[in-house]
Amino acid sequence: MDARNQEAARRGEPGIAALLTLFVPGLGHLYLGRPTFGFVAFLAIEGLYALGWWLSDGLVFSFLDPELRGRFAILLSPEAGNLGALLWHFRQVGFGPDRPVPWPDTIMLGSMLTSLSGLANVFLMVRAHLDARVGAEERARGPAPTLLVAAAWAVPGLGHVLQKRFLRGAIVFALLVGLFAWGTWLAELSNLSRERHFYYWAGQFLVGLPAVVAELVSGRPPVTDEIPSADVGLLFGCVAGLLNVLAMLDVYGFAEARLLDEDPQAARAGDAEALDPASHASKERTAEEATA
Repeated sequence: MDARNQEAARRGEPGIAALLTLFVPGLGHLYLGRPTFGFVAFLAIEGLYALGWWLSDGLVFSFLDPELRGRFAILLSPEAGNLGALLWHFRQVGFGPDRPVPWPDTIMLGSMLTSLSGLANVFLMVRAHLDARVGAEERARGPAPTLLVAAAWAVPGLGHVLQKRFLRGAIVFALLVGLFAWGTWLAELSNLSRERHFYYWAGQFLVGLPAVVAELVSGRPPVTDEIPSADVGLLFGCVAGLLNVLAMLDVYGFAEARLLDEDPQAARAGDAEALDPASHASKERTAEEATA
């Protein structure tokens, strides 16, 4: 075992740190011996969830139609990233009162905050997993990968731009924000409401600030007529968010390789060669000819 692996083993197991964070924000860092960071993270993430609960009166999951209220329905919501708070929430109020009750005027804002709490805790899980593998010296080398991933969520392509991968960032932004805008146009803004489209909205939320700002600015206008392309628009908006997950993974992988003092481009070239036996055989023949 090399020095890096020995030091990581003393800090803790990365998988355990991430799993603990899933249930209680900051608990993974407490396990890794970083209690101050863990405590601050707990206050920030659970404070965000608590504020969302207060603004929505805990009625977020009353958006779900009765036929969609299955046993695992809530696990498809962004709040599932903060699983401990979500389970506590559901145990307290479930899908809401049995009889209809008026929703508070701030329920939509509260819903966004509880969703953001779940997403933020996913970023914290990634940070806990990484902190179990790297030390303070390595963390000081540059921007934290999780901050770059958060930037990639906030504005598709921004994480790539911060890594000075400008062309890729521009392509990601144009494709994903363009796809979301196209879907919103086809749906005639009807996609910009969690109340109407609980699960599609969850995917769309992954587009980041373009989706959040569009919803706030639109005011969620009522639907008064049939919208011919509404389903296609919903699909486009949701797919844009899911594709942004791939963009975030790309940003994280590139940042992680640099943090671990590896060459991301060389690693990818090696992976491509491993997947192409013909290329590998050609290089072997070239080496044999050179030896001869």
